Amino acid sequence: MTQTARAADVIVIGAGIHGCSTALHLARRGLAVAVIEKDHAGRHSSGVNAGGVRQLARHVAEIPLSIASMGMWERIEEIVGDGCGFESHGQVLVAETEPELTGFRERVAELRDLGFGHEELIDAKELKRLVPAVADTCPGGIVSRRDGAANPFRTTEAFRRAAARAGVRFLEGTTVTGLRRAGGTWHVATSSGELQGAKVVNCAGAWADRIAAAVGEPVPLEVFAPMLMITSRVPEFIRPVVILRSRKLSFKQFHNGTVMIGGGHRARFDRDRNATILDWRSLRASAETVTELFPIMRGAEVVRAWAGIEARMPDDIPVIGPSSTEEGLYHQFGFSGHGFQLGPATGATMAELVATGRTNMPLAGFEITRFAKRPAQ
Repeated sequence: MTQTARAADVIVIGAGIHGCSTALHLARRGLAVAVIEKDHAGRHSSGVNAGGVRQLARHVAEIPLSIASMGMWERIEEIVGDGCGFESHGQVLVAETEPELTGFRERVAELRDLGFGHEELIDAKELKRLVPAVADTCPGGIVSRRDGAANPFRTTEAFRRAAARAGVRFLEGTTVTGLRRAGGTWHVATSSGELQGAKVVNCAGAWADRIAAAVGEPVPLEVFAPMLMITSRVPEFIRPVVILRSRKLSFKQFHNGTVMIGGGHRARFDRDRNATILDWRSLRASAETVTELFPIMRGAEVVRAWAGIEARMPDDIPVIGPSSTEEGLYHQFGFSGHGFQLGPATGATMAELVATGRTNMPLAGFEITRFAKRPAQ
């Protein structure tokens, strides 16, 4: 890009799956779109997460978006021209104790009362049928049978390529250095010059709070770096993705026999240097949990581990919707470690909102204003 200003209808900041999906759907609505990315598409959380495609165990506010996204995942090749490695073998939330299963039963009943039927309570017999290698002590769980997993980097790249084919300009290796609105136009200063646009969408992930703060909307975004690891090959023992809630663990087995293990353990990070430092003691704890639940894993070795820098909000749900301080600015960030599955439908929803000023998707609860300081009583 030259140092002279270039124009677009919409400027998207960030080329993770959300930025790429939003750009694609905006372009398919006939808008001229430019995407600014300080690194490259999928460099951070979108390309290095566990690839879970789940409706299971979501916050109630996210369920309509998640259901809409699942419908899109099931025709993902039609949407982006690539199957994205998506497979649907279900996801299972395992109860390790009877009290935990009681909580799951209450969760499923609550969702039924709200009209959602994607989560199904299962007993120990059905759990064993779905996951034969699970420990005999587990009394049951919840299954979401349409759920599955996909390849995260391949998926983000597929959305990027589809967006580029639709006419979206990608400015990778370009850092946003300033943001201001004048005369109804957004002026986005970057390391490669200025870009002008009628509207801006903030999809900057773990750096999105800086964009929000620049327009007077500070948010309590927490940066964190979830860790993942891959084991050596073991005989096939599992097809669904398995989740533990009490010990914050998820894992799945690939076709080649390797197993991906993730969970709530975090690496140290420096977001200004894009650097993460693994915590091997915590990774060991995750591995030990897996061997307790699946004895077949006791002979496996960890062959690779990594972490990605992500953004988490205090209530664990994202910020989606228009700015409360500036016209023509929209926020789409803070997916708190579970935004990958939501990418297709959130992008389509944001494109509808930006292009038409409205959407039928319920976005209540995602407003950025929920973090505004309330006056003292």
